[in-house]
Amino acid sequence: MEDSTQRRSPDRAAEWFVPKFGPPKFRSFIGLLFLPYTAMVLSYVVIGSLAVATPAWTRVMALVIIYFLGLGVAAHALDALGSKAAKPWGKTFSRRQLWALAAASLAAAYTIAGYYMVRYVPWLLLLAVLEGFFVFAYNLEWFGGKFHTDGWFAFSWGFLPVLAGRVMQTNSMSAGAALLASAMALFSLIEIKASRPYKDLKKNRHCLTDSERQLMQRYETILKSISLGVILLAAGLLIQRLAD
Repeated sequence: MEDSTQRRSPDRAAEWFVPKFGPPKFRSFIGLLFLPYTAMVLSYVVIGSLAVATPAWTRVMALVIIYFLGLGVAAHALDALGSKAAKPWGKTFSRRQLWALAAASLAAAYTIAGYYMVRYVPWLLLLAVLEGFFVFAYNLEWFGGKFHTDGWFAFSWGFLPVLAGRVMQTNSMSAGAALLASAMALFSLIEIKASRPYKDLKKNRHCLTDSERQLMQRYETILKSISLGVILLAAGLLIQRLAD
């Protein structure tokens, strides 16, 4: 018989971004990546990279890969390990598998980043250290969860990726880039503010009142809109830059 913690733990396979097809392990892995939210962060990287006159496309692609590995895979694997909820993705992945996935992804991400830091962009080291700290401090809820807050989420996965895009291109920062990064951080803040209550409602979806169900659908619409809006913004800027 399940204990009360397991009964209260969210069924993440029911999330809107998890495919409804394929074997359970495939669905759980795609869900683990939180693809719409990961794509938001990758979009921030692109937006920051395009805030220069002549972006180096190989650097744009390299940084997108770095953030996909570091955030999309590693940070989310660590989040599954550090969550106070019982096994956020059920029993699909063992703790050993999640640790291995996180370690391999971070090793690959920092190998690529290290190449650029040594040869071209030493300022990237500062951002690599900061993001590395938040990968563990936020997702594993170190220091009593002091860094597992909405504000730090917006800073680490909204503000810093935009700056990283700028630094990767120019090995410098600017006031304009900081303002742009602040704007993207506010989008991330909206996302996390809507995500937390949505998740609470979603895990109790079988016993919601009509008004609670409508509220859950409203939060879901906000999450879909903010993620798609940021992705389309980055895509539009990218297409326009390529066409120029």
